[in-house]
Formats: sequence, C-alpha cells, structure tokens
Amino acid sequence: MRLVITGGAGFVGARVARLALERGHDVVALDDLSTGRADAVPAGATWVEGDVRDAACVETVLEGADAVLHLAAAVGPRLVAEDPAGTWSRNVEGTATVVRACAARGRRLLLASSSEVYGVGPDADAPLSEDDPCRIDAAGRRDVYAISKLAGEALAFAEHRARWLPMTVVRPFNLVGPGQGGRYGMVLARFAEAARAGRDLEVYGDGLQRRCFLHVDDAADALLGLLDASASEGRIVNLGSDEEVTVLDVARRVAARVGRPRGWRHLDFERVHGEGFPDPRRRRPALDRLRSLLPTWRPSRTLDDAIDDVLAESLAS
Repeated sequence: MRLVITGGAGFVGARVARLALERGHDVVALDDLSTGRADAVPAGATWVEGDVRDAACVETVLEGADAVLHLAAAVGPRLVAEDPAGTWSRNVEGTATVVRACAARGRRLLLASSSEVYGVGPDADAPLSEDDPCRIDAAGRRDVYAISKLAGEALAFAEHRARWLPMTVVRPFNLVGPGQGGRYGMVLARFAEAARAGRDLEVYGDGLQRRCFLHVDDAADALLGLLDASASEGRIVNLGSDEEVTVLDVARRVAARVGRPRGWRHLDFERVHGEGFPDPRRRRPALDRLRSLLPTWRPSRTLDDAIDDVLAESLAS
C-alpha cells in the first residue's frame, strides 16, 4: 500500500510512518513544519514539505496513493487559545482540501478528528460513545477547535454519501509518548520538559481531572488496523484507553521519577489560557466499536511506559 500521511512530521504522523514502513508499505509524509520536525520523518519515507490548504500540492502528493491518513492540524489548548483563526484555517480549509481530493480520486481516507468534539456536557462523567451528541458552543473559545474538527467530519460524511468516499473518522483521546512537544499544552510533555529544566510541574486546578492516556505506538498500530478494516468505512471510531488516572497522579509519577516527590504547583487553568476556556473534569472513551472492528488489538504499552519513554527522550535532549 502507498500511504500518504498528512502531518507526517508530527508526533503521531511520524510514528505511524515508521510502523507503516516496518510493515512494508510505501509512505509519503506531507507536512508544513508548523509544529512538526523534518528530522522526525523516518528514513525510507518520501518527504514533502507543503501545506494541506494548497490544493495543487495535495493533488500532486495523492498521485499513485492508495490511502490517506489525514493528521495535519493545529492542535493543543495553548495554540487554540493563541490563534483561533489560524486553527480554523488549518483545520477546516486544510481538511476540506484533503477530503475533496480523496473523494475525486476514490482514495481511502482515515480522518483524524478529536475527542474534543464531545464538549463538556452534563453526561461527561460517563464513557463517551460515538453515538453521543456533541455539546459544543459556537462562542466558546476552546470550542473553535472542536467545531473545526466536527466540520471536517461533516464534510467527510457528505462526500461519503455523495461520491462514495471510502472514509473513516477517528476520535483520539489523549495520545502520549516520545516525540510530543509541550509547547502548546500537552500535559505529559509539559511535565517532562519542566522536569528536565528542574522546574516545578504545573498542574492546572486541583489536578483531579480524569483522563485516559494511550501510548502513541499503540495508537499507530490501531490507525493502520482501521485503514485495513473495511467494516469501519462510513463510521466514527473512538481511539484511546479506558484506564483512568488523574492529572495529579501523572504529575506525582513524573516527579517521583526525577527525585522530586513534591515537585509540582497548582495553577488556575483559565488564568493560564484565559476566561471561557474550561478544562473538562473527566474524559473517558467508550471503546466497544474499536474493539469490535479490531478484535485482536489491545494496548501493549502502559502509561508508566509512556512516562518513561517521554522522560528518557526529554532528559537526553
């Protein structure tokens, strides 16, 4: 299979590219390096620097491709807070370019959306199912990212119905691991960078927000599996772990590993990101659909593995 990965120099894209090459696929990595790194693209992949909003570039890259994994996006709460208009442009215009190009050529498309589309609603304490309503606010500062992702989903489904685009939407939940930067607010990467610099880890609020973290290696394995799963076409699939931990527990684990068992401090989330930028108390995926589509897939790496990998990379740099 010849696989095009948009965002192929990014945290997830580079990991998928490496695994796809190991499995004998041809890989084309497209990235504008706005947040990715060229040196992250594995040897053996065809590397193209370009913007997914550039239709001519996308059309050229898709020549000869069998499938597209669309990961290119503006991500991270800090980036969204700093540049909401740019977030919209990259995520909506870029996704529209990729979706339409795939539809015109009948290319298999795996579209990375986000767990953010579920919003912060009254039922957020329950596992979030793909069939749950998306509770987002058009005026919400955080929700510009969620809306941009939901718009991409809607366009992909429109092209699926109109032109039989073979597509699957994936909603990842809190992917972590080596190669992820903390600049735009990714929690484990932020903690690792603070630990490397000898600073206190910054925990937002009381730290009792509950999350489910999935190692990027396991995510890459699932993404390639979903590309091959024809039963996933025309469907939305959550991707994540259902092992819940608090953010404070993650901070404790990181601090203990670097010999600073009380090495964190608490900050107000909205003071950091601005008012109208809430932090969900709990976010846990329902994974029944993923498991039915990929019955042999199970996470092979734990959160502690991810912490060790991220700290090893951070302390070595």
